Amino acid sequence: MPAASSEQGGSATSWTAFLRSRQGLRYALILGLDAVAAAAALQIALLLRFEGSIPAKWAEVRDVALPFLLVVRLIASVAFGLHRWSFRFSGLYEALRLLLATASGSAGFVAALFFLHLQEPPRSVILLEFFLTSSAMALLRFSPRMASAWAADGVIFRRRRGLPTLIVGAGSAGDLLLRDLRRSSEHDYDVIGFIDDDPRKSGHHVGGRPVLGGIDSLPALVERHGISRVLIAVPRLPAERIQAILKLCASLKVRFQMLPVSFTYLNDRATASMLQDLSAEDLLPRQAAVFDSEEIRALVSGRRILVTGAAGSIGGEIARQLSAFGPERLVLVDMNENDLYFLYRELRERRPELKVFPEIANVREEGRLAQLGAAHRPHDVFHAAAHKHVPLMEDAPEEAVKNNVFGTLHVARMADRCGVERFVLISSDKAVHPASVMGATKRVAELLVRDLARSSRTRFTAVRFGNVLGSSGSVVPLFKKQIERGGPVTVTDPECTRYFMTIPEAAGLVLLAGLNAYGDLCVLDMGQPIRIADLARHMITMAGLVPGADIRIEYTGLRPGEKLSETLLTYEEEKTRVVRSGISVATSPETPPDLDARLEELRLAAERPDREALLRALGRLVPTLRVERGARDAEGRQPPAADETVVRGPVN
Repeated sequence: MPAASSEQGGSATSWTAFLRSRQGLRYALILGLDAVAAAAALQIALLLRFEGSIPAKWAEVRDVALPFLLVVRLIASVAFGLHRWSFRFSGLYEALRLLLATASGSAGFVAALFFLHLQEPPRSVILLEFFLTSSAMALLRFSPRMASAWAADGVIFRRRRGLPTLIVGAGSAGDLLLRDLRRSSEHDYDVIGFIDDDPRKSGHHVGGRPVLGGIDSLPALVERHGISRVLIAVPRLPAERIQAILKLCASLKVRFQMLPVSFTYLNDRATASMLQDLSAEDLLPRQAAVFDSEEIRALVSGRRILVTGAAGSIGGEIARQLSAFGPERLVLVDMNENDLYFLYRELRERRPELKVFPEIANVREEGRLAQLGAAHRPHDVFHAAAHKHVPLMEDAPEEAVKNNVFGTLHVARMADRCGVERFVLISSDKAVHPASVMGATKRVAELLVRDLARSSRTRFTAVRFGNVLGSSGSVVPLFKKQIERGGPVTVTDPECTRYFMTIPEAAGLVLLAGLNAYGDLCVLDMGQPIRIADLARHMITMAGLVPGADIRIEYTGLRPGEKLSETLLTYEEEKTRVVRSGISVATSPETPPDLDARLEELRLAAERPDREALLRALGRLVPTLRVERGARDAEGRQPPAADETVVRGPVN
């Protein structure tokens, strides 16, 4: 008995402590208000039914039925969790839950009176009580949020006006974003309305804000309402539509932000903190490749992998992606000791269990590479080390040859002698009908790798693709710096076009193309080329500035070795087959039978160095270089066309 009393005492103490707690008091208050609402609703229902005067008979029925009504209503509220109400985040789902709770309470009330053989109030009273109780409980729960929304909009309490803002996309993402902007005090957006290309939404309201028109009406709306921010709430909005929006707003000082693609993987969440500034990646007119991580893991896990040029943009991203799939060891090779060290630290912090070996080495030194091959015995080699800057290599062709041609030859020979299973050469679209020394050296690198593949057990693959956004040699970082300092933004030619893809996407496709060994030359799908001048204008617009007015665009003329446009295949390689999304295999002609003799001639010319002899030797290996290089002016540049006005600017 004493033990039982102790347990009862402990239970009572716990219950008292709960009630005294803040949350317990909150629950009790909500349930108490529900009970008051139910009692008042029954009384008002009887008064309405009997026109203000309740007969004594029905007053007695009320007194008997009221306790049962209160008990059933409170049980239903607790069962449906109405006492755990979130006044700030209540929405449609909570409204349906409340309706189900009150309907269940009414049904339970009638059932209790029936089984206890008690007289029921008139049916009209039961229906009126249900309606009044539901209304009162809804008013109790939704009025704080409505008051907050009215206050935020300045209906009740006028607050400081924020930045006039439009939301592109009147769908679920736009609605969720507007809700968060209303209840958040961490922003200064004042949403004027929505724009949406769906004509069925025009004139409607979403979250109390009107749909003002389609995207084509954006410039007029910006000027009419003084819009300074445009928020794009359409995940996976095609790049063509983003470019169209930027073009429409090119003469307006508007800043743009958008919800990331990852929003589509979140359930009913779109917050202001998710908004990101538009970037150059959002302008790519192509579908981003989707990777199966398990497929890559099966190709990488447990293998020893060596990456040359690991301190560069592509080599570094290849190393980062490889590190995520459990290789036995990852060897990072580069001459840039600072960036190599930072990459090593980054990978060690991300993957403490991974065996990472940073190795300072020059691909021109065949002995050093042989030493690395013998020490690490790699299964796979990714060769990304190369000189890639076109104009600089025009001024130092012997350096391009030593690094891009013979550096590749040294790494490939090391792979062959060490029994490497797969060798992947990172090539370039500039290797197609090259008009530059850099492009020609990459073309020769493709040839010598294909030639070595004929007699080696190693599976050699060259992977060819265009420019990558954000790399150290890309125009995007240059344009950003030029815009930050007020311009001008330098573009070589108004009609110059280039293929682009993101660094992570390029690295992922390189892994799939090279490790699957689809063929000796794989070409990545780069989508449609982009005009560099359009890219510059769009980046200026994204910064909230007006191209030509706030930031001047200056055309510098094509530099040595540059072409107006690049292609991904030579005439002889146009017979291709698609092996998977984003990757094709090209059929290439046979390498010349005297390739070794031509390489030796090239090597001797580079070592002397004799630039004229070097260019002749390179031209014999790659005839298009000799044909397309053309005449040079006194400064070694290609002369402009007769009708072209050129302002010489800095090297891009």
